[in-house]
This record gives sequence, C-alpha cells and structure tokens, in this order.
Amino acid sequence: MAGSAGLFLVLMSLADPYWVWLFTHAVIQGVNLIAGDILGWVQITIRTGMVYINNPTNVVQMSIDFECSGIIESMALIALISFFPTYARKEKVFYGVFGMVYIYLANVIRLLTVIAIVHFGGRSTYYIAHAIIGRLVFYVLVIALYYNVFTYSQLARGIYRGLEQRLEKKES
Repeated sequence: MAGSAGLFLVLMSLADPYWVWLFTHAVIQGVNLIAGDILGWVQITIRTGMVYINNPTNVVQMSIDFECSGIIESMALIALISFFPTYARKEKVFYGVFGMVYIYLANVIRLLTVIAIVHFGGRSTYYIAHAIIGRLVFYVLVIALYYNVFTYSQLARGIYRGLEQRLEKKES
C-alpha cells in the first residue's frame, strides 16, 4: 500500500501541466465529437475547454478542467496495478492501458450524461446533472473497473491469458 500511495503522489506531482493538458484535451475532443459534431448539443472552445450546452431556454456554460480529466482516477489505477502482486509485468501493462482507456470512456459518458440532461432539462438541471448524476455514473463505472481488475483478479487474469493465446494463434 505504501508503494502504491507513494507512486500515486509521484505521478500526480509529475502530471501537471503536460499530462493534465493531454487528458483534459482528450476528453474535450471525445465530447466534442459526439455532443458537438454528431448531436449538435454543444459548441466547444477546444483551446479553453469551455462547453456551451444548447437547450430550449438558454445556453449553459461548463468548463472541462483538471477535475473533469479523469487523471486522478487513472493515476490511482496505475499506482495500484503497479504494486498488485497477482499480475505479471505484461498483465500490469495490459490492465494499466485498458484501465486508462476505460476511465477515459467512462469520463466521456459522464460528461455526455450531464450534457444530455442540461440540453433537454435546461439550466435548472445543471447542478443535479453535474454534481450528482454525472458523478454517480462515472464512479459506478470506475468502481466496476476496479472491482473486476482487483477483486476478480484471477478471472481477469484468465481474460488476459485468453486474449494473449488468441493473439499467439494468429501470429502462428
């Protein structure tokens, strides 16, 4: 536990500004692709991370920043996996990359949930959408990831080995 906590602190201290910028802008791009380009529910200023949510009554402004980036949860996952004794090195890399992609997608889903609620419900729904529903969606998804990776580690290890065997068969 001490190793995981220490690595988490080191990763977080090294994250600002570059990793925070990368994670934030990746989330902004994902949200812009779906909610902006495809659905037309928002206009996003990519450079500043400002999201303008269109709704029937007026535009609601939301900022995607450090807390919306998912970097804290990603660094916690990497720190925990790094010192988790059940996995071999390749498995740790696999679950680290898989977990970061999963957390990214969970974060995009969270923001899309907030945007959808505000788009259809108006300004008065922003607080409940952002502070309660969006966080619940995100944390339920992240807890499901942590639960499957750490609690069912033998099962998860079996999934990794199955994927590894399939890839080896294709190479042969």
